[in-house]
Amino acid sequence: MRAEPTLQAPWQVWALCSAVFAALTALFAKIGVDALPSSYATLVRTCVILVVVVVVWIVSGAPGGAPLATPRVHGALILSGAATGLSWLCYFQALKLGEATRVAPLDKLSVVFVAIFSVIFLGERLDLRGWGGVALIATGAVLLAARR
Repeated sequence: MRAEPTLQAPWQVWALCSAVFAALTALFAKIGVDALPSSYATLVRTCVILVVVVVVWIVSGAPGGAPLATPRVHGALILSGAATGLSWLCYFQALKLGEATRVAPLDKLSVVFVAIFSVIFLGERLDLRGWGGVALIATGAVLLAARR
């Protein structure tokens, strides 16, 4: 009798939770953005996220700052925040204009871009199977978004 594969690492559980919440984000955002300008919907979402993250940070012990963080670390976090904000603005505008079942797959091309950028800028490596997975994700996203 063969055992079913299970999640072995905590990061896998967190990543799957992230995917579930991202899916819910698309559904709720599509409902919410239809009657509002996409930039306002993004602002409301961002304020809610800020409150949730602050509450989680406080409940988790609220570490008193990051004295060991370098300017490079802070700069990377600032750029990450700016990229996130721009991503959300684009995502909400796309949801306002298109169907969630077509917008979300194209948004998930971020997986493909992460793979490419990680190889170029972070020196990470993918083997043939990894690149095959990236190609399948890209193909699936395009097929879902391009359907008639």
